[in-house]
Amino acid sequence: MDLRIFTEPQQGATYDTLLTVAKATEDLGFDAFFRSDHYLRMGSSDGLPGPTDAWITLAGLARETKRIRLGTLMTAGTFRLPGVLAIQVAQVDQMSGGRVELGLGAGWFEDEHKAYGIPFPKEKFARLEEQLEIVTGLWGTEVGQTFSHDGKHYQLTDSPALPKPAQTKVPVLIGGHGATRTPRLAAQFADEFNIPFASVEDSERQFGRVRAAAEQAGRKGSDLVYSSALVVCVGKDDAEVARRAAVIGRDVDELKANGLAGSPAEVVDKIGRYEAIGASRIYLQCLDLADLDHLEIISSQVQSQLS
Repeated sequence: MDLRIFTEPQQGATYDTLLTVAKATEDLGFDAFFRSDHYLRMGSSDGLPGPTDAWITLAGLARETKRIRLGTLMTAGTFRLPGVLAIQVAQVDQMSGGRVELGLGAGWFEDEHKAYGIPFPKEKFARLEEQLEIVTGLWGTEVGQTFSHDGKHYQLTDSPALPKPAQTKVPVLIGGHGATRTPRLAAQFADEFNIPFASVEDSERQFGRVRAAAEQAGRKGSDLVYSSALVVCVGKDDAEVARRAAVIGRDVDELKANGLAGSPAEVVDKIGRYEAIGASRIYLQCLDLADLDHLEIISSQVQSQLS
């Protein structure tokens, strides 16, 4: 079971804070550092000092880390033209020595688009499908050849399809709860399918849909990695769990019901339930980025039991 650290910087984090967490992620033996792609806080957080851009952040971290994978859950398709995104991701992959993964979604948070003057189209899913075709098509075009795309939303003519990533294949992540279109897109384009903040039962149902869609598309269901993203709140005792829950404004019972919360033994047991339905990777949503001791206890008392 791979454990990855997943952050939500729009809630309030500087680049230096993210760098500190990423270095701790690497030092403590976690598999990867991922971040969300949002420009506006959610809920009661003040969001100070303001948003950081996902791919600018990852470019910096690419030069400051050596081992961990780096990526997004999920890059908002509304934020970037697909040709530009292909260049950005390829460049950051080069900067990292081939450690980048691209989670790409349709975009959903209308308020952040209004706040920063970003168009928020009604037809987001069809755009996402074209974006996936273009990004993967550009990367897959042989050097010396050109790539063209004549779609409803995007047109590319005789693109040199450069630069190329350092990796032969940048892993593409697709995720979500949709019952039909999401599994179809995952079957067509994804190396990994991620379901965020879902129960074991709902996750098992969605994994099954993706496996079936993959087989219908001529792939093996086992060709994809299946992963979950869950909020995490671990403590050595009840008091420490309660303290960490209070800092992030959550109720302990709610966290235990909907995430990975409690003692290390409780969390290991809950992770085992996700592993039993096919998840081989967990993204641990860490909401208090100042609490590096939290990462340490997860590493020493949860991750150690899983490995």
